[in-house]
Amino acid sequence: MLRLTLLGTAAAGGVPLYGCECIACNRAREQAAFERKPCSAMLEWGRGGVKERLLIDAGMMDLHSRFAAGTYHGFLLTHFHVDHVQGLFHLRWGNTSPIPVWCPDDPQGCADLLKHSGCLDFKPLLQHGESFHINRLTITPLAMKHSRPTMGFVFEYGVMSVAYLTDSNGLPAQTLDWLMERPPLDAIVMDCSFPPDSDNENHSNLETARQLNEKLHPKEFIITHLNHDLDRWLMENGVPGWVTIGRDGLEI
Repeated sequence: MLRLTLLGTAAAGGVPLYGCECIACNRAREQAAFERKPCSAMLEWGRGGVKERLLIDAGMMDLHSRFAAGTYHGFLLTHFHVDHVQGLFHLRWGNTSPIPVWCPDDPQGCADLLKHSGCLDFKPLLQHGESFHINRLTITPLAMKHSRPTMGFVFEYGVMSVAYLTDSNGLPAQTLDWLMERPPLDAIVMDCSFPPDSDNENHSNLETARQLNEKLHPKEFIITHLNHDLDRWLMENGVPGWVTIGRDGLEI
């Protein structure tokens, strides 16, 4: 069994966006199923009823109450922007065994997290294409295109494989080449924050995501890290047939 659950699927502002009265934000206020919380995920794997767990990013502010101490192996951080690590600021003062936090080598970190890490055991060891293993799960970090050192991940367990690729504007050539040299993945979860005609240095738009789907041909292509403008565009234009729209709580 290999299962990826999207805990949150929002760009930094979340949906609904504070102060916004667009149709997407109003829908999210009226229907909880359309809310988007900070972009993060949970990976679970195992056989015969044994289930292992890793948390990907830590933007959720209720991590200390949602996941009891000892119920997960640790965290994989894509990068140190605050919306991906803010939940660690409270968690770090916990009274528990050291919690491994695998992360890119970014000495700047976020505020004083690295200097005053408390129970968090930061492991800035992630390098592009250098796989490592946790209880028969293979994890391969892949470089992303972002304003801070950022890694996406490919997870392989038995015959199953899934990629989680955020935050990024498209993919660097070395990462695209790595993925194209291998058989198509069971699923790709890809950063896609904006409608197809929007430009941004740090995040993909829907057209960029479509082009990557055509090149990589996964069995399923899911987008995450959406902002309210993309939700509004999808409400007005419909969901293209090639993509699955990530939602908080979606299991892959």
